[in-house]
Amino acid sequence: MTSPVSDVRAQAAADLAAVREQWGDLLAAIGEPPRRAEWMPYERRGFLDQLAAADREDDDQAVEPVVGRLPLILREHPAPADLRALDAALDVEHTVFDMCDAVAERVQFPSGDPHDPHLWRLPTHRDAGPGPAASTGSRAYGLHWAAVWLEGRALDEQADRALFTPTPATLVDQIADVARTARRRVEAALGRESRTITLDDPCPFCKAGRITVHNGGGDPRAAVATCSAGPSCPAPVDAERGRRAWRGPALVGLLAALEERRTAPAA
Repeated sequence: MTSPVSDVRAQAAADLAAVREQWGDLLAAIGEPPRRAEWMPYERRGFLDQLAAADREDDDQAVEPVVGRLPLILREHPAPADLRALDAALDVEHTVFDMCDAVAERVQFPSGDPHDPHLWRLPTHRDAGPGPAASTGSRAYGLHWAAVWLEGRALDEQADRALFTPTPATLVDQIADVARTARRRVEAALGRESRTITLDDPCPFCKAGRITVHNGGGDPRAAVATCSAGPSCPAPVDAERGRRAWRGPALVGLLAALEERRTAPAA
């Protein structure tokens, strides 16, 4: 049986991993116009692409987005098209970087080698005069590296105690809080927060039931739509818990049927 502290460490690591995995999408979203909210978890084209990718067995062919290492605060980029995405990215960067600084000051021993890759280097500031920090330290490597380092501290992975002391439970709680908030902020900016909605349109198959959609919290494999009419609905999908249910590629058929009904001329 796992302890509560172990559960907190594992959840913090999972949330930080989710932030890393979606960071490229968030950076790409900054340069794109905001997407219109729809019943699917993302814009239709993107959602259908995700379904196709989820269906594909040859995962090594997937191409991951190229993400620059420099953090947003140091990067030159054109005027953002999606201010919500930019604000979220800046806020997440700021809070994760600050958490890394605070953790390093608590658990990291000084090292003889200032370039040791296991260490988090704090930013340094000029002794006098205005201007930016003299050095950004490990922040220069960007959010992805910061999340990896912070995950290691949350899990207390480093066995070499010449570098780190054990991360105390109170500090793990703070890391977990930052990780949870960062994940929610990223997923909300991308429209991937978990949502359940009931469509205004009646079911296109039975014409009587209402369609309820759960977007899967950003995972296209978990997205599901159900019809309230129950098994009497003639939709060509299986029933789950007494309701017709559309998952995966079947959701594409439901979308097509809904659009066909919307665009059909009135009788």
